[in-house]
Amino acid sequence: MEPKKYSSYEEIELELKILKLEKELSFQKMIWNVHKVKDELSPKNILEEVVGSSKSIFSNTLKTILSNAIPTLIRWISNRKRGN
Repeated sequence: MEPKKYSSYEEIELELKILKLEKELSFQKMIWNVHKVKDELSPKNILEEVVGSSKSIFSNTLKTILSNAIPTLIRWISNRKRGN
């Protein structure tokens, strides 16, 4: 990469200001991400995620079981001999 050439001190100062602002912006983004991760890893949020995912797993499992069990039960009832 070729070094940038400046024609005046004003250009250098402007570039330094831009770099300083970019650095500050990156630092603030990093701090925001750290806070976000800390919030997501709080015991309350972890518990909510576990409970929420277990509810969805349970409901999906229940749906699967019922969707398989009900037709099987209906076939069993219709195929069994009367009088038994």
